[in-house]
Formats: sequence, C-alpha cells, structure tokens
Amino acid sequence: MQKHPKMTLIFAGLLAAAFLSGCNDGGSSPPLILTGTTAQLALLETTDLHTNIMSYDYFKLIEDKSLGFERVATLIAQARQQFPNNLLLDNGDTIQGTALADYQSLVSPIGCTQTLAMYKVMNNVAYDAGNIGNHEFNYGLPFLSQVTGSTLSVDGMPEPAAQTKCAGPAFPQVLANVYSAKTKQPLFQPYTILSKTITATDPNGQSVKVPLKIGVIGFTPPTILSWDKRWLDGKVYTVGVKEAAQQFIPEMRSKGADIVVVLSHGGLDDAPYSPTMENGSYHLSQVAGVDAMLIGHSHLPFPLDAVTTSLAAQFKLAGVDAVKGTVNGVPTVMGNYWGKDLGVINLALSYDGSKWVVDKTKTTVENRAIKNKDGTYVAVASDVAAAIATEHQATINYVKTPIGSTDFEMSTLFADVGDPGAIELVNQAQADYVARYVQANLPQYASLPVLSVSAPFKSGFAGGTDFTDVPAGAIAINNAGDLYLYPNTIYAVKVAGDTLKSWLETAAQRFNQINPASTAVQTLISTYPGYNFDMFTSKDISYEIDVTQPVGNRIKNLLYKGAPVTAAQQFIVATNNYRASGGGNFPGLDGSKTIYASPDANRDVLIQYIKTAKTITRAANGADRSWRFTRVTTAGPVVFPSAQGKLAVAQAAGLTNISVYQADDGSGKGLSLYGIDLSK
Repeated sequence: MQKHPKMTLIFAGLLAAAFLSGCNDGGSSPPLILTGTTAQLALLETTDLHTNIMSYDYFKLIEDKSLGFERVATLIAQARQQFPNNLLLDNGDTIQGTALADYQSLVSPIGCTQTLAMYKVMNNVAYDAGNIGNHEFNYGLPFLSQVTGSTLSVDGMPEPAAQTKCAGPAFPQVLANVYSAKTKQPLFQPYTILSKTITATDPNGQSVKVPLKIGVIGFTPPTILSWDKRWLDGKVYTVGVKEAAQQFIPEMRSKGADIVVVLSHGGLDDAPYSPTMENGSYHLSQVAGVDAMLIGHSHLPFPLDAVTTSLAAQFKLAGVDAVKGTVNGVPTVMGNYWGKDLGVINLALSYDGSKWVVDKTKTTVENRAIKNKDGTYVAVASDVAAAIATEHQATINYVKTPIGSTDFEMSTLFADVGDPGAIELVNQAQADYVARYVQANLPQYASLPVLSVSAPFKSGFAGGTDFTDVPAGAIAINNAGDLYLYPNTIYAVKVAGDTLKSWLETAAQRFNQINPASTAVQTLISTYPGYNFDMFTSKDISYEIDVTQPVGNRIKNLLYKGAPVTAAQQFIVATNNYRASGGGNFPGLDGSKTIYASPDANRDVLIQYIKTAKTITRAANGADRSWRFTRVTTAGPVVFPSAQGKLAVAQAAGLTNISVYQADDGSGKGLSLYGIDLSK
C-alpha cells in the first residue's frame, strides 16, 4: 500500500507530540527512544581515600604531593568536562586514616550539626553516591550513624525515631550485605536508583536528551565482624556478597534500573566462594545483571599498565584482563588509594528497542593518576583547602603537642631485617599496660608472663616516604601517630607455646624463600604485608627465622628466658583488636583467646607511656632485638628495598651486615636496593 504524504506528516507529528509530552514535568509517558540510539556514561570512582583530603602528611608535618583529594578533585573536574554524561561514586574507607580523621572522631569529636571534613569536600564536588567500607566501622556505630546522617536501628542506640538526624554527606550511601541484628534489615539502604537525563545520539546522528536510571549497590568485607568485633558483636551480621547481589539486583531491575553498577569494597580472589570471604569482587562479577564494577580495599590500581601488571599477583586470575580492565567480561576499575588516582569506566550504551545494553567492545576502563608521566603532579583544586582550613590547622596544632624526647632515630626503615628501633617502644607500652591490668584485675592470670607484639605498619609499600621515621629530639603526638598508625585498641590474649610459634610462623611469610646455592639476585621481602610482620622485642624471648625454609617451617630456637618454649606453656600477649579478633588469619587467633578487650587505643597508651618515661633512649627502648635470621652463606646477593640514602640508620642500629646494592631500584618510588649478608 502506498503511503500518503499527509498521513506520514500526521504520524510524525503524533510521535513528536508523544515525545514532548513525556518530557513535560506533568507527563506520565517516557520519551520515545529509537532503537539504535547510543550514549556514553562515564563512571568516576574514588576509593580508599582514608581522609587524605590535603596533599599533606600529618605525621611528618610536610606536603606530600603524591596523594590527596585536593588533587583528585582536579581530575574529577577534567573528567566531567570530557564526559558530560557522568556519575561520581565513592567506594568507601573514606572517614578513617589520617590524624585529621582521628582528631574529628576521638580527640575533639564533631557535633551533630557539623559535617565531617571529608564529607564536606565531597559534598562540594557533588558525589552521586557512596559505599560503606570496612574502616567506616572503626569508630563505632553511634559515630558512624552521626557522621553519615543516618539513624541506625541497632541495639545500644535509641530507636531511630528518638535519634536526631545529624549532618552528613549530601549523597546516598549504600550497603547491601550488612544487617542489623535487631531488625534483620540492611543497616543502610542496600542500593539507590539514580535518575539522570543524558545526552544520546539517535540512529540519524541527531543529539537527543533521554532518561537513564542507574542502580548503584554497595558491598563491604564480611570480615568486619572480626576486625571491629568490639563495636559490632551482637549488633550486626553480614550476608555473603553474592547472595545479597542475587537478592537485590533483580529488585533493582524491577524498579526500573537500566544499568546496574556494583560498588564492591573488596579486591579480587578466585578462591572457592565463601559468604565470609574478604575479597568477593571476582564472584560478584559472575552474578547476572551486573553491568560494571567499581572495586577497592586492596590499595592497588586496576587496570594496570604493562609495567605494573607484573607486580600485582592478585590480578593474574582466569577471566581477569588487568590491562583492559575486565573481570569475567565485566568492565571493572579500582581507583588506587589515598587520592592517588581517579578510576574511569566509559560505558558505551546502546538501546536495543526495549532496554539499554552495554557495548563492551566500545567501553574503556582506565586509571588517571594525579602524578603526571613527567613526574610532576596535577594542580590542587584550591577550594578544597579553603573548605577545611579550620579543621586542617586544628589537626596540625594538636599533633604538634610535645610529650617527650628521644636520643635516637626511631624508624621502620630496616625493621624487616632486624632494627627494633620503632617497634620496641610500642611493645613496651602495650606490655606495661596489660601487665598492670592483669595484676589489678585478673588474679587468675597473674603468674603468667606478659609479652607484646607489634609490626612495622609503614614498611615502604607506597615508596621511600612510606616508613615510620621519627628523628632524634622532641617527640610530639604526631610522632606517636607515626609509631602507631591505626586507631586500634589494646587486647590481651592467652596463648600456648604452640600458638605462639604458629603466630611467628605466619608473620615470617614476610620473607621469600632463599636458595643458598643460587647465584642470581634474590629478593628477601615478599608481598606479604608489613603490618602483619608481628615481632617480639624483648630480652626475655628469642628466636631465629630461617628464610631458606618454606613457609610454616622457619621459626627455630624459640626460647623464653633461655629455655625452649614448650607447646603447652602459657603466655599472655598484648596485641590489638584487629589481630586478636582474627585479622590477618593467624592460626588460633579468632577472638576466643581474648582475656581483656581494652577500651583504650594503642596509640593513646603509647602517648601516655612516653609522657611518663619523658626520655626515650636507644639503650632502654630501641635495642632489644628478639629475633635474627638463621645464619647461611648464599652464593649470590640477597637484596631488599628501603628508602634511599639511609644506610647510616642501619649502621646506627648495629646492623653491620647491610650494604647499598643499588642506589635507585628503578621503581620511581624513592627506593634503594640494599644487600644483606645472611652469614653474619
């Protein structure tokens, strides 16, 4: 049948009228989207900011251009200009991590009407949504409820109707896998559906405005239940990330979500799935309906360039493309940590006549670093510093408060090879605190020896400036914060000698296995985190670490006061809530051996110990090395990284078997390679 020109015009007019009607505020019909219409949507991610708002190190009281939200804010502005269709999302571990965070939570807690400094600057750049990370729970549920502007319904807090809703972020925060034990409902809203009007291109090449609904769902590691047991026990519980996703993603779709974006505060682990696994993002990618994933927690960039790909074993998994940025085919990004990078997924969308689909062949994933290729850094967004000038200066004033003095440089520069200079003082403070408590309050344990473990929390992961390094002279609060990095609380555990040995065997994973016969250069330090390298620093206990042996068979000659430690011998060990409750997966440490869960922070106990001692000396507080490497002669060099130009620190600590092997290790991170003679 031949089409009549007049009828064609009438039909076109009706279509136009329908489209315009759907665009009116009072219209109920959605605008007509033609099959084949395409669009781009950029997902911009920050993650693991840890309240690094300024490019500033509060422990060293100096600028640090390598990090900071004030520089990421510049990248955000640039990306928004490049991608008019965009969403800005944060993936958690946002409110804890610097002296500024501790100042606002513990030292001078902010009031209900005040917005947390971190959220203040995030509000100013207009985030669209955010996730709740594991470190959000570090200060307890009442504080989390306050600063997120939530009214959490949990035991120990008033009913939500009786709570005052405080100032918080101006964007929704989501979390799907943590539930209130009281209500059996999600602690936060599990997801949000964001309605956007985006610019698209119709099949005729014309620019059109179309609606798009983006569902955003959040997940955090279920292991928060052990890491922050003192705050969460009996108050919340977790469900598996996969189970939560399978429940809520169909619900999001039924409510109109065109695209589903997962905010997973977890890395990639292809081990068999468990509802309690720490890093469940790999398995989340396999849940039906996931269009894109923004991940975090692992403090790594993803995707990686060709140089750094070889350094990230976590990403060498089946189905993971660490260059293109896909996990089992799902576009995935992790925007590094501390404001070092902005993650960008540029989703290519196509309308197939009934729904929007992601064109994975045209979707790109990248990390944009604040460090330029020429070694310079992007400029700061000046309005960030202006927004928190008062909070920033108050934190600086606080951390400058003097509390004592030291006659030696206390550092972790060579803690991996035996210098106890920054570890022993922490151990002494913890052991003194626990011993006094036990004598006063736990007479049934008064005859047991009290030991203490601590670890080099800053051990070069982020480069040559990422070490504890307190110079000789006055000690201020910021120095104590450098010596004890985290807002943990002191716990005491009662363990038998076999558990003590297993504890040390686990910590000894810090080292690679060395082949004495190899003539090749061998690297001593493994990828096992420095903050899990627990060590004793006491005259009473001694042991050797034999790095020529496989993991689990390295601790030799474990002695207490000169006698071999027996399997049944009982000890009290001062540690922190993280370790005592299962953090780091140390055998036997699961919370069941805790005999005292202190309310006092390790850092506060350390500060008080320094105030009492007044003068810290190497002889009394930094020379007791409980462990040494089992002596072995190697055919080739054994090397390890530390900051450049610091050999004198090792020599001052009595480490005469250390030498400079390579002044610049080539990583661009301010590190040298040092040699160690294991025969001495």
